This record gives sequence, C-alpha cells and structure tokens, in this order.
Amino acid sequence: MLLSVERMPRWGKQLVAVVADAIMVAFCVWSVFALRLETWNPAAGTMPISSLIGIAVFVAIPVFWGAGLYREITRYIGMRFAVRVGYAILITTLVTSAIVVMSDRAVGMPRSVPLMFAIGAGVMAVGLRAVARTALRRLHGPRASRVLVYGASDMGAGLVSLLEQDRRTSVVGFVDDDSSRVGSFVHSIPVHAAGAIDEVITRLRVDAVLLALPESSRGRRREIFDALSARGVRVMLVPTLQEIAEGTARVDAIRALKIDDLLGRAPVEPRAALLSRNVAGENVLITGAGGSIGAELARQVLNLGPRRLVILDQSEFALYQIDSELRRLTPTPGTTLIVSVLASVTDSLRMEQVIQEHAIGTLFHAAAYKHVPIVEANEVEGLLVNAMGTLRTAQAAQRGGVKSFVLISTDKAVRPTSVMGASKRLAEKCLQALADAQRHAPEVGSRSRPHTTRFTMVRFGNVLDSSGSVVPLFTDQIRRGGPVTVTHPDITRYFMTIPEASSLVIQAGSMGKGGEVFVLDMGEPVRIVDLARSMIRLAGFRERDADHPGGDIEIYFTGLRPGEKLFEELLIGDNCSPTEHPAIMQAKEHFIEWDQLEPMLERLQSVLDQHDVAAARAQLRQIVSGYAASTADQ
Repeated sequence: MLLSVERMPRWGKQLVAVVADAIMVAFCVWSVFALRLETWNPAAGTMPISSLIGIAVFVAIPVFWGAGLYREITRYIGMRFAVRVGYAILITTLVTSAIVVMSDRAVGMPRSVPLMFAIGAGVMAVGLRAVARTALRRLHGPRASRVLVYGASDMGAGLVSLLEQDRRTSVVGFVDDDSSRVGSFVHSIPVHAAGAIDEVITRLRVDAVLLALPESSRGRRREIFDALSARGVRVMLVPTLQEIAEGTARVDAIRALKIDDLLGRAPVEPRAALLSRNVAGENVLITGAGGSIGAELARQVLNLGPRRLVILDQSEFALYQIDSELRRLTPTPGTTLIVSVLASVTDSLRMEQVIQEHAIGTLFHAAAYKHVPIVEANEVEGLLVNAMGTLRTAQAAQRGGVKSFVLISTDKAVRPTSVMGASKRLAEKCLQALADAQRHAPEVGSRSRPHTTRFTMVRFGNVLDSSGSVVPLFTDQIRRGGPVTVTHPDITRYFMTIPEASSLVIQAGSMGKGGEVFVLDMGEPVRIVDLARSMIRLAGFRERDADHPGGDIEIYFTGLRPGEKLFEELLIGDNCSPTEHPAIMQAKEHFIEWDQLEPMLERLQSVLDQHDVAAARAQLRQIVSGYAASTADQ
C-alpha cells in the first residue's frame, strides 16, 4: 500500500494526507470526550459529537493547508515541521473553541477538552508523519554508508544534523582528541577516544571517516588524513565555516574530489542506438587497450554485449590489469569471450593474424605514444607507432575484412607544432587516403581491391585524469604540499572525462561512412592555471601568492616545453557540419590521394629504418602541411 502511495502524483499524495488528517482530527475529538466523560458514546455539551467533529475538521484542513503541512515532503520532515504542526493545531483548537462558544452550544462541555485535543492532535499529526517518514526511508533501501565523524565539537554536531536527512549515510559514532568528551553522547551518538580509532572502525564496520576539525587544527587534520588513508580507509574533509565564508571551500565539499567537478560543464549524454550499432553481437578489437582511453573503451564495449572482445597492447602489465578488470566486470560470465593479445601495432603480420583469427568486425585503434615532450625526444619511435603503426593496422584490417576501423586522434594534429601532433595528423591522412582509394578501386571481389573497410577518425582534446595528464600530476603535487607546476599562465586546453570521450568515440564510429573526421564538441577551453586553482580549493587548501603569503600551496610557472602549443584547436578549417549527435561534428579536410601518399610513406619508412631523425623530420614536413616545429626543435 505504501508503495502505491509513493507512486502517486503529487496531488494524489496530498489528497491522502488530507483524508488521513481529517480522520485523525475526528478521532481526536471523539477520543478526548470519551476519555474525559468515560463513555463510548459521549456528547459535546448540548452539541452532538458529530457536529463538533464536523466543525473541527472544517477548521483544521484549511489551517493545515495554510501552514504548509501538505507542501512538505514527508521523507525529509524534521524539527521545523513539528513546530509548524504545533502552530497549526493551536490555531485549529482556538478557532474551533471560539465557534462552539459563539454558537452558545458550549454548555456542559468540559474545560479541559481543548487542551487535551491540542496535545492529542499534535502528537498524532507529528507521529503519523514520523511513521510514514521511517517507512518511506526503509522502502528506499538501507543506508549505504556507515560514517565515523572525527571531531565531536560544534562542527561535528552540526554535520550530524545535516547528514540525518541523507538516507545514504548513517553516522555510527564520533572520535575526538579531547578526553573530556570521550564517553559522552552527541545527538545520542557515542564519542570514542581517538587513540582507539582502529578498533572503533573495525567494531562499527565504518565505511568512511569525516574529518570535522576546526581551522586551528589544520596540521592535525592533514596528519589524520594521511594516517587513515594509509590504512585504506576512505577519508573526506569537511570545510570550516571560515573557509566557506571566504570562498576557499565549497559547501558541498563533504566528499572526495570528483573529476566531473573540474569539467566546468555537464557531461554529454550518450545515445543508446549509436552506442550499440557497431558493437552489439560483433567481434571487437581494441588496440592500446591498456591505456586510459583504450581501457575505458574496453569497459564500455563489454557492457554493450559484443560476441568477442579482443584487447591488445604491447605492455604486459597494462594488458594484465585491464584483462583482470574486464573479467571481474563481465555482466554474465560466458556471454562475451575476452581475449588478450600481447603485440605491437607496428607488426603488420601479427596484426593481420589477430584480425583474421578472431574475425574482427569493429576495430578501435587507441594505440599511440601521446606525451608530447617524450615523443619530441624520441621522434622515430613516435612516428613508427603513431603513423606507420596506424597504417599497418589499417591495411591489416582491410585484408582481414574488418567492417569498421575507428582511429582515436587528437587536437594536437591540427596545425601541429610537435612530432606527436604531426604523427597523428599523418595517421589521419593515411586513413583518408585509404578510404578514398577504396571508393575509386575496382568492384569488391576483384583481386586488385581489398575488402571495403569504413575508416573513421575521431578527434578530441585532453582527457581529465588520463595517465600523464595534468590532473594526476596536480593531485600528486597537492598531496605533497606543492608547488603545483603550470607551464604558462595563459595556456588553455579542451577537456573531457575519460568515460565521456570513450562513449563519444563509440558513437562517432557508428556514424562513419568512410574517410570522415569527426570532432567532439568539448565546450569552452579551460585555462590550466584555473584548473590548478580549482583543484587546490577542492582539496581544502588555499593558494599561496604575493597577495596571500599565508596560503598553503604555490603555483609555479615553468615555461612552455618543446613542441607544446599555447592554445589547442579542433578544426583545421571552417568546413564543419552536424551529425546525428549534437556533440559530434563532421569535418571535411584536405588529404593526399593514395597514389601520391604511398611513395612518400615508403621514403619515410626507409629513413625511419635507418633512424635518420633529420631526414624523418624533413619527410614529415613534406607530407603534413602546416607542421611547424618549435624553435627549440629546429
């Protein structure tokens, strides 16, 4: 029955509350007279009891409505609601008594009845709602997290009052450094000694510890945080009122840092039809599956129900980690066959064997060297993997009959200033040329033409919290007390979360017809220094600079690194059109036809085999228009 009421629209729930209150008022009127006169069939003086009940209900319901009792959400009622109930009952009692007196029907009515009615009706009105609140909270499941509050001061007590409204959290105890508080109770919750915190956490089955310590205990707060974190306990910092008032902490900072908080916009919602189009029931291969994007692609693809998921990486440890995770995440064991392959995308024979052996239908190519300074210092390796590895894998996909080949590209491929960016632009050009050659080749089935493969490129910017990105770097620097290093005060980047970018890659790949470059709408670019400041604040610290010498963590500018751009772009030109997804655009860009590109690639491969860096750079400039190496690289 309670579940049926819970599913009602708002007006239906209000009607149920009105009927319940009418019955409650009628019962209270009858019961106080029955108790006072000690009879089951009492009379209200010279007035029939039914008439008095009608008057009381007629007065009570409008008064209750005016007091806002029917606008309150029962699941969250508290002390303020009880006070409003008291006022409403008092007004109902006074108005009803006045009506009876003015009607000259109060003769013989006991004078104690109004007081008894007010007490009884107040207790019943609050009690009914309290019972309903408890039942509703239990209906929505048990509380998920058992929390221990470190600090039984005013801050800790206030925190408990706040958390009482959150059915996902149950405060099971306090711990405090002050021995005078140990053994006492705060909000009926016991206070334990801080020295016994390990035993308390074990005995009370604590899931998380909230540090509710005042500003003067900042050093102690950090010490406790480090100690509990080292034991594997989830610890969350609660900002002080002074931090909130000064704007150095957020009111809702009672939780661990969420990467989405750093995005500055709402994540893009996926479209189910686009997600499953090229994946459900298919044999899917993901190269570079041990990396941040490749691993998230593997997780999302697994949930979409492929027949076979082949994950490939040249790092044994990275491959082992994602393999173990995917086997734990398999929705129903046996529904998707997971195969791990240790191989390099530069080995064309091995790639062709893998594709043909597992009859791959969809291939997501995430394998790449992506760190700009490292690739800048290792040009040959970067070009071999990012450009030639993509070409070899794409050609193997053609020979193996792959239907859809999706390349994960980067905004650094647009007017590149680094070898990493130029190598990714060259990878795009290879796929564009192969797609164009397929369109103009003889019909499928002839020996001169390989199988038709839809080559699609997806270009996006930086990914929050990926390996080597600024987020884990800043997190580690903040944890060590700073400084946080930023290359330039004006440097900006586009950002996405890892799940968001991976989801859009899958969806973009399903829309490809062949040769398209899809660009993800990443919102407005973010200044890296603003990102650093946000992370410092969210961690509960203050920036230290000339205006705030007493701050906690300093931001230090190191200067642009070789090959690094101040601003990133997603489009080479302005020729861009919408697609089925509002956050995915299709760019039309110049490419080199395969007949012209192929001899250039052969010359590039030759100088790479000789490890001739200067010749490789010269050949790269010839192929990738717009590539301008930074001065430091000349």
